[in-house]
Amino acid sequence: IGDSSVLTCPLKGAIIMLTWRTSPKAGGLCSLVYRADMNMTNRTNCSDNINLTFRPGLAPALEIRHVGIAQEGNYNCDVVSTEGNFPTTYHLTVLVPPRPRLYCDEQGSPVCEAAAGKPPAQLSWLPESNCTAEEEGHDNGTVTVLSRFTAGSTRVTNVTNVTTGMVSHPAGNWNQSIAC
Repeated sequence: IGDSSVLTCPLKGAIIMLTWRTSPKAGGLCSLVYRADMNMTNRTNCSDNINLTFRPGLAPALEIRHVGIAQEGNYNCDVVSTEGNFPTTYHLTVLVPPRPRLYCDEQGSPVCEAAAGKPPAQLSWLPESNCTAEEEGHDNGTVTVLSRFTAGSTRVTNVTNVTTGMVSHPAGNWNQSIAC
């Protein structure tokens, strides 16, 4: 989320026409059609952060700047060239890194939270614990995951009772230690 994404179309021969059709999960369909004979691009229902890019020596591409959850979905490219037709389909998945936090609750138990991530983060503890995670889904497709460490579910051999909460996520990992 927030980064740019570049999707390329295969190119063999000289372009006659290039068409991108997007079907995002949120919002309407968008199409960009480039006609080489007129050196013209026609845009229909596309946001300003989606553009065609042509760079010498590189395949034509669709650039999505400042990717958001709304851009997640299917992207289809059709190239008509002097060598034939070349369709390509992409499925864009948007990762949202969670906001991790480790704190002590009112009962003095460590709590690990990974707020508003997509997909949901995986939480674990050191020392190991049989804790279960609670998930809360949000309207924007993100999920907050919360886990409470319970000392009764493991043998704590460390006299200082330091526990480490760990968050695993495709967008990055995080860990922090706390003594409650």
